[in-house]
Amino acid sequence: MCKILLPLLLLAAAAAPATARDLTLQRVFESPNLAGPSPRLAKLSPDGRLVTVLRNRADEKDRYDLWAIDAATGQARMLVDSKKLGTGAELSEEEKMRRERLRIAGTRGITDYAWAPDGKSILVPLDGDLYVATLDGSVRRLTATKETEIDPKVSETGRYVSFLRNQNLHVIDLANADDHGLTTDGGGTLSWGAAEFVAQEEMDRHTGYWWSPGDRYIAVARVDESPVQVVTRAAIGAEGTKLVEQRYPAAGTANALVDLYIMRPDGGGRVKADLGPNPDQYLTRVAWTADGSSVLVQRMSRDQKRLDVLRVDPATGASALLFSETSPTWVNLTDNLKALKDGSLLWSSERSGFSHLYRWKAGKWTQLTRGDWTVERVAGVDEKAKRVYFTGTPDTPVEQQLYWVSYDKPGKPVRVTELGWFNAVTMDKDATHVLVTRSNPAQPSQVYLADASGRRLAWVEENRLGPDHPYAPYLDSHVAATFGTIKGPDGSGLHYRLLTPPLEPGKRYPVFLYVYGGPHGQRVTRDWWRDQPLQQYLVDHGWVVFSLDNRGTNRRGVKFESGIYHAAGTVEVEDQLAGVAWLKRQPFVDPRKIAVMGWSYGGYMTLRLLEKAPGVFAAGAAVAPVTRWELYDTFYTERYLGNPATDPAPYKAADTLDEASAIRDPLLVVHGMADDNVVFENTTSLIARLQKEKHPFELMVYPGATHAIAGEGPQTHVWQTIVDFLDRTVKDKR
Repeated sequence: MCKILLPLLLLAAAAAPATARDLTLQRVFESPNLAGPSPRLAKLSPDGRLVTVLRNRADEKDRYDLWAIDAATGQARMLVDSKKLGTGAELSEEEKMRRERLRIAGTRGITDYAWAPDGKSILVPLDGDLYVATLDGSVRRLTATKETEIDPKVSETGRYVSFLRNQNLHVIDLANADDHGLTTDGGGTLSWGAAEFVAQEEMDRHTGYWWSPGDRYIAVARVDESPVQVVTRAAIGAEGTKLVEQRYPAAGTANALVDLYIMRPDGGGRVKADLGPNPDQYLTRVAWTADGSSVLVQRMSRDQKRLDVLRVDPATGASALLFSETSPTWVNLTDNLKALKDGSLLWSSERSGFSHLYRWKAGKWTQLTRGDWTVERVAGVDEKAKRVYFTGTPDTPVEQQLYWVSYDKPGKPVRVTELGWFNAVTMDKDATHVLVTRSNPAQPSQVYLADASGRRLAWVEENRLGPDHPYAPYLDSHVAATFGTIKGPDGSGLHYRLLTPPLEPGKRYPVFLYVYGGPHGQRVTRDWWRDQPLQQYLVDHGWVVFSLDNRGTNRRGVKFESGIYHAAGTVEVEDQLAGVAWLKRQPFVDPRKIAVMGWSYGGYMTLRLLEKAPGVFAAGAAVAPVTRWELYDTFYTERYLGNPATDPAPYKAADTLDEASAIRDPLLVVHGMADDNVVFENTTSLIARLQKEKHPFELMVYPGATHAIAGEGPQTHVWQTIVDFLDRTVKDKR
């Protein structure tokens, strides 16, 4: 067993805390954010002189403004004040749902922006309209319509601004301010340039159009949702119920028909890309070659066991297959395809059992990285030095570091960032500079600018834990997480994260098992996790907080991840129960007082654990749980459980309803009544079954709330409900 401790003394030495206070649930969710400033979307200006970020306000932690920081001096200034400029106009339902898919539904103000390639201006969407901000602080309004302009972009040369309006693609020529609709027949079930539901929710593809280098062409998705079943969803609000007729591709049913067209910026020269004869497939990624001569399309089979990379001629639409990835389970999607100027391609593949980088050139492959660790994301390419920069886990799977390797003469990767941190990075186009966002359990998120060797040049947001930091009053009771591994049922090493109150000899403590457990759901990372203040609150109130990454989660290789294939709710449960068995052997744990709580897939796991191991847990709280997998969407669910239209057995085995009668422990169920992700029917199905089985349970629902149950008030209420329930049923249990 390996443990890595981050001593509290190091944190306490960082700053002399202000007057100590008790951390309350209300304070956890109030402004200012306890994690300090939390900038989003850090970007470098094209000339590298400025760093821009969306910075949240101290008095309104979910509202963001656009700031610029001088890369040489670190001096910061606000470029666009969202409150002064914003109109407060109501966003379209399409934009609201798009933000839900982007997991920014609770944010306000400026949520996105884009630099013009000449570095002289920035495109800023705000309250449904578009603005152009210049570096002297002036702002010009580009659109003023009742409709919401969606997914705006600046073209590759900076001549055009494009966006979606009323399900059509529009382009504004900035030279004459002409607003031109490239498509006009969008409406109803037909849309141009948008990513369909499963692309946004499950593929991490949030756009449906792509500019070519030189602005000669635009590749545009045409989405026909007419084959998709209509689901009547009741969005139950505080002052009435709205029936939403939603096209939702539930597992085993028809998907949208997605085609790809290529056209000029005036809409002319339109051709349809040949994506093959089978319409029941997925358009997963689109990119351009470096010279703009070809479109690179990734096409995935419905069963997700084959991913093809096609080269498409933009003049004719003719396509040719370059190569394919196949798997007996599923092929994971990435954004790691990079087209180089010499015509070769960089690519990541799991063909060795772990995700690694390869170079494809004229049909020949060269493996660039290797080992029992994973490449996560290509961050940048320096074509002069022939280096590819990537984030990955060569040192440990609980951290993410930036590395580089030569794609001309590959060797051992060179680490750029500092061990002991979890790093996310953004590089400039030529990979000469890097913006690093990092944190660890003793330091909330920091952002700095570095050169390509990792040498820090300037702080963008140091966020130092000084006496004026929002978290300073609570530093004296802060407990840093302990990390370690236990042996799983199959022999795998399972990583855990553990927080404990100051332990008194001979005293045993209740445990809050915080579970997710789903695919691509790694939770054990050495960072300042987004729920860290919440977990600190639990520790302050006498709870041990424990999380474990079971088989099926990511960053551990194909074998570890694919254990859930056609077997959801099995190996994850076995591994979590192994974690509970380990907990019960610890002298500081009260084995009678172990609670489990999870959200979404974690809510599903809570139910499965209570069903499979009655009496092991003192109680469970399931928030927005999946209870019937046939209610969930095609792309996510069929990847792991197959198609229920041809093989329903894995679904029947994975659903929670048939085994709900096995639940014997106190249960709290929580759900938003307008959830369009894990729809509310999941919970109504469960409570009906529990009522039929005469099993008592507690229920809390939130009118008008979607999957996140977002907002300061609702979040405080959710967690107060959970804590009160677990205090009654577990912590205060005699």
